[in-house]
Amino acid sequence: MMPHFRALSAGLLLALSPLALTTALAAQEAAPAAATGSAEAAPAPVWAFEKSDVPADQSYVYGRLANGMRYIIRRNATPQGTAMVRMRIDSGSLAENDDERGLSHFLEHMAFNGSKGIPEGEMVKLLEREGLAFGADTNASTGFEAITYMLNLPRNNEALLGTALMLMRETASELTISQDAVARERGVILAERRDRAGYQQRNYEDNVAFLAPEARYASRLPIGTLEVLENAGADRIRGLYSRTYVPANTTVVVVGDIPVETVEAAINARFADWAAAPAPTKPVAGPIDTGAKGRTDIYLDPALSESVTINRFAPWRDEPDTIANREASLIRRIGYGIINRRLVRLAIGSDAPFRSASFGTGDIFEDAQVTSISVDSADGEWKKGVLAAVRSVNEALTYGFTRAELDEQLANLRSGYEDAAKAAETRSHSAFMGAALALASDERVPTTPQWQLAEFERIAPTLTPQAVWNAVKADAVPLDDPLIRFTGRTAPAGGEAALRSAYAEAMALPIAAPADSGPLAFAYQDFGAPGTIVSDTTEPRLGLRQIRFANGVRLTLKQTTLREDRIAFTLAVDGGDLMNTSEAPMRVALVDSLALGGLGKHSRDELSSVLAGRSVGFGIASAADAFTTSGNITKRDLALQMQVLAATLTDPGYRPEGEERFRKGLDNYFATLDSTPGRALGSALGGILSDNDPRFTLQPKEAFLALNYASLRDAIGDRLAKGAIELALVGDFDEQAAIDAVAATLGALPQREAEFLPREEARTRPFTATRAPRTITHKGEADQAQLQWTWPTTDDSDLAQTLRLGLLARVARIALTEKLREELGQAYSPSAGASNSRIYRDFGTFTLSVSVDVAQADKARAAVEAVVAALRDAPPSADMIERARRPLLEDYDNALKDLGGWMGLAARAQSDPARIDRWFASPDLIRAITPEELQATAAKWLAPGGAVQVSVVPETK
Repeated sequence: MMPHFRALSAGLLLALSPLALTTALAAQEAAPAAATGSAEAAPAPVWAFEKSDVPADQSYVYGRLANGMRYIIRRNATPQGTAMVRMRIDSGSLAENDDERGLSHFLEHMAFNGSKGIPEGEMVKLLEREGLAFGADTNASTGFEAITYMLNLPRNNEALLGTALMLMRETASELTISQDAVARERGVILAERRDRAGYQQRNYEDNVAFLAPEARYASRLPIGTLEVLENAGADRIRGLYSRTYVPANTTVVVVGDIPVETVEAAINARFADWAAAPAPTKPVAGPIDTGAKGRTDIYLDPALSESVTINRFAPWRDEPDTIANREASLIRRIGYGIINRRLVRLAIGSDAPFRSASFGTGDIFEDAQVTSISVDSADGEWKKGVLAAVRSVNEALTYGFTRAELDEQLANLRSGYEDAAKAAETRSHSAFMGAALALASDERVPTTPQWQLAEFERIAPTLTPQAVWNAVKADAVPLDDPLIRFTGRTAPAGGEAALRSAYAEAMALPIAAPADSGPLAFAYQDFGAPGTIVSDTTEPRLGLRQIRFANGVRLTLKQTTLREDRIAFTLAVDGGDLMNTSEAPMRVALVDSLALGGLGKHSRDELSSVLAGRSVGFGIASAADAFTTSGNITKRDLALQMQVLAATLTDPGYRPEGEERFRKGLDNYFATLDSTPGRALGSALGGILSDNDPRFTLQPKEAFLALNYASLRDAIGDRLAKGAIELALVGDFDEQAAIDAVAATLGALPQREAEFLPREEARTRPFTATRAPRTITHKGEADQAQLQWTWPTTDDSDLAQTLRLGLLARVARIALTEKLREELGQAYSPSAGASNSRIYRDFGTFTLSVSVDVAQADKARAAVEAVVAALRDAPPSADMIERARRPLLEDYDNALKDLGGWMGLAARAQSDPARIDRWFASPDLIRAITPEELQATAAKWLAPGGAVQVSVVPETK
C-alpha cells in the first residue's frame, strides 16, 4: 500500500468569491500544477494543506501512487450502502491546440466507445446492468480546465467498486479510439453541439469578445469548432489523450459506505501499474487587458431580457488557502452581502427600479480580478435600473454599513455554520465529494464544520461596520470609466452614449449615510389555545405516526436520524389547480407569487430581516389538488417554521409590490416562448393535446397582466381559512416538541374541513381525437428541430399497468438511444416517458421526443417509428429489460435512505393512504414484468397512427 497523508485537524470552508458573476465568465476552478514522481521523492508538496496553516479534515485519506496519480477517500454512510466515484483529469479545453478545439469533449465521448478491456458499445450496457444511471451529462463533463468522470454506485459491495474502478482505469489509459468509432461518434458530438447552440451561447461569446478579446479561453469553448469536429481523426484524438491522460494529471476520489482500507487497496491494485509520464504544461487562459476601460457594447437578440453590466478589471491576486486569507475573504463576503441585500430590498419593494441587481468581485481564471454591477430590468426600464443600482452601490462604498446590516449578515452566517456543525456526521456523499474535488482543482483544503464554526466565532466578535466597509473598498476595483455592456431586444434610445451618460448621471445622484434600524421581531406568535389531539395511531409497516387535532388538522410524523438535526416538512391545504375552470382557467395562477406580497404585519423585505439567522421557509404554491409548501429546517427552528406556516394561511399580505414583481417578468416570459424548440413545444403542447381546453392552454399575456391579489383573495380566501390541512414532518426531532409546535399553531386555528374536496367535476381532461401531424415553429437556430410523439393512455388506478408503461418507457429510451445516437448518430439524448395521472380520470400519456437536425427530420422520424414498431411486434430482449429494470429497482432500494424518500410517503399518508400500499407492492410487480407483457403493453397503447405527432421546426423552414 502506497503512503497517504492524513490531516491532523479540520478547517473552515468559506467562499472565495462573494458573488457569482452574471457576466457569463464563470469557469471551473483553476487546477493546481500536477505532482510528479513518488510521494517520498516529491520535491514540492503533493496537497495544498502541506503548505497551509488551514488544518485539513482528518476523516479523509489523501494519497499518491508512485506514478504520480493522486487519490482521496472518505468513508461516509449518508445514504447508507451507496458510494460515489470520480476521476478528474486536470486538463480541459484550455489545453487544446488550435487543431484540437473540441477534442477534449470528443475524447470524453470516446471513453464510452471501446477500450482494451471493454468492447465498443458495451460500457453503457455494463453500467445499466449494474443499476447505474446513464444519460446526458450524467457520467462525465468537460470544462475549460478539467474532464471529470462520474459514477454513482447504488450498492456498496466490493465487486461493484471493482467494476467502477475498472471502468475508470480503462478510461484513463486503455481507450482504443478506433477510426470507425470516431466516425460513428462524430454525429453524436455534432448533435450535442447543435442542441447546445442558441441565444445564450451567442450572448456569452459576444460578452467574452467584448471583455477579453485576446483571451485564449474565448476560443476554447469545450464544445469546440465545426472545422475540427467534422475533420478530426482518431490519431489527433489519441495525441491529446496520450498528452493529458497521465497519472500526474489525474485524481481519483471515492466517497461512500465502504471501508477506507478496501477502497485504498482497490485503487492501488487497479492504478499502480499505470505508466508514469510528465504532466502537461498548465495552459494559459488569458491574456486579459486589466487596464481596459471606457468601452461600450450593445448586443441585441429577441430572446434576451434587458440587462446592463458595468465592469472594471484589476490584476489577479494569488491568495493561497491560509487562515488569514480565509478571514479576509469572510469579511469581504459579509460586505458584499450587505450591498446585495440593499439591492434585493429595492427589487422587492414598491415601484421596483429593476427585476434584480447584483454587485461583486471575482476572478477570471488566474488572469484578472473583475468587479461588476449587473442590472436586469423590465423592457424599456434599463436607465431606471442603472440609476438605482449604481446609486445604491455608490452610497454603500461612500458611507459604509450599519450595525443592524452587519448583524443580519452575521446571524445568517452563524446559523449556517451552526446547522452544518450539528449535522456534520450525516453529511451527504456529494458534500464530501465537493470538498475533495475543490482540493484537487483549486487547492482548497477540506475542513470540518466544527472548525468552520469555531473560526467564525473567533472572527465575528471582532468585526465592526467600519472594518467590513474597509475590506470591501480595498477589494472592489474602482468603477472609473468602466466597460458597459447592454443586452436586450431593443437598443437603448441614444445608444452607447446614453449608456455612458446614464452611468455618469447615476454616480452624480445625491447619496446619504444609511439609517441604523433596530431589530424586528416576528409578529405572529399567538394563534390561540393549543389544539387537542383526537386521534393518534401508528402505521405499522413504516412507523408513520398519524395524529389528528380537534380542528381537523392532520399531522404525520416520522422520526429518523438519517440526517442529524434536519427536518423536512410538507404542508398541503385543500385547493390547487383543480379550482381552475374553463371559464376561469387562471383562477389560482397567482398563488405561486403570493409570498411576494409578504404577510399582513411584515413586508417581504421585513421578513428577510425578521427571519435572518433562521432556517425557515416562506412561500406557497399551487399543486394539482392542493396548495403546498415544503422545505428543510433544523430542530431549533421547528416552532418558528410552524408559526410562519400558520401566519401564511391566516394573514397573507397581498401587497401591491408582489403583483408588480410578478408583472415585471411577463415581458421576458412571453417574448421567449418560441426562442428554442423546447420552449415552443412546451408552450403549445397543452393546448394541442387537450383541444385548447383553457385549463391546459397557455393564456394570452393580457390575461396574466389582469391577475391581481384582490381576485386571488376572493378565489382562495376560504381555502386558506377552512380548507383541509395535512402536515408531514420527517427527520431528527423530538416527537412531543413537534406535536406541541403544531398544536400551538396549525392545531390552534379555527375548525377546518375534515377532508380534501374531491372536485370530481374538475377531474376530466380531454385528449384530442385529431391525429393529423402538427407543425409549430421556433425562432432559435436554423438547424434545430424537435420531434415528439404523444399517445393517450390512462390514469394510474391500475398500479401494475402504470408500472408496465413506466418500464416500457425506459426500454424505449434505451432502444431510441441505440438507434438514433449509437447507430445513426442523429441525436444526442432521446427521451421517453410515461405519465399516468392520479388527478384526471382516464388520462395519461406516453411520450417519445428527440432533437435532431432539421435536415434529418424525416430520417429520424422513420427511425423512431421503426423502434416503436419493433416494440409492438416482438418482445424486447431479456437483457434490454434488465438494463431498464435494474436502475429502477435500485432507486426503490435506496429511496428511504434520505429524507426526501420518506417525505414522498409521509406527505399525504392520511388523505391518500393507498400510496403506501402501492409502495410496498411496486418492486415485486416490477420484477414480475415479462417481455411478453411489455410487447402487449406496446401493442395496446402505442398503436400505429395513435400518437399526436408534433414537429417543431425553424420559422424560416
